[in-house]
Amino acid sequence: MSIIKLLLVDDQELIRESLSIVLSMDNEIEIVGLAKNGIEAIELCEQHKPTIILMDINMPEMNGISATKIIKQRWPDIKIIILTTFQEVNHVIDALKIGAEGYLLKAIHPKDLLSGIKLIHKGGTLLPQDLARLLVQQINRNEGSSTQENITRYNLTEREEEVLECLALGLSNKQIAQKLFLSEGTVKNYISNIYHKLDVKDRFQAALKAQQEKLI
Repeated sequence: MSIIKLLLVDDQELIRESLSIVLSMDNEIEIVGLAKNGIEAIELCEQHKPTIILMDINMPEMNGISATKIIKQRWPDIKIIILTTFQEVNHVIDALKIGAEGYLLKAIHPKDLLSGIKLIHKGGTLLPQDLARLLVQQINRNEGSSTQENITRYNLTEREEEVLECLALGLSNKQIAQKLFLSEGTVKNYISNIYHKLDVKDRFQAALKAQQEKLI
């Protein structure tokens, strides 16, 4: 069994300690450090090389977005989940741009948080559907070049466009398969093609590229 070395970063002591108590009850989790700001988070990364970081955004001295950017530059293999109260799309986009693997709200149930941590550890990405919908709404409000022109430029097929839209909405492979009446294997193939055509590595990057290039 692979142990997940977890670093918790939040300026509120109650949240740090509560998360530590709840998450350490799982035998796959080892809490390697608690930090109250981005500066401490970077120092603890140097000492402990955590597997995953739960990172708040609004903190004194150095916020979570700045800390995430620095950590990703120095230790790109460390996975970072933004855990915050902020639901603004701009914060989501900022997190995607600097390479965060997940973006969750603090209202999440502890069991769902634990499942999300394990999903990220296995190489997945995580964006709640409500935030994904806000991201798509922002995409639709943006002005710019023609969606169809960009789809043509990236050589996306009609089906790939449909799958990309589902990805941007935060749907799982199973949900996409059900929505489009496809097998999960076929969905995986479409997603692989989309990643290749857009030159991205995961769902977060695909959603961000869709937003930037107005592909949906």
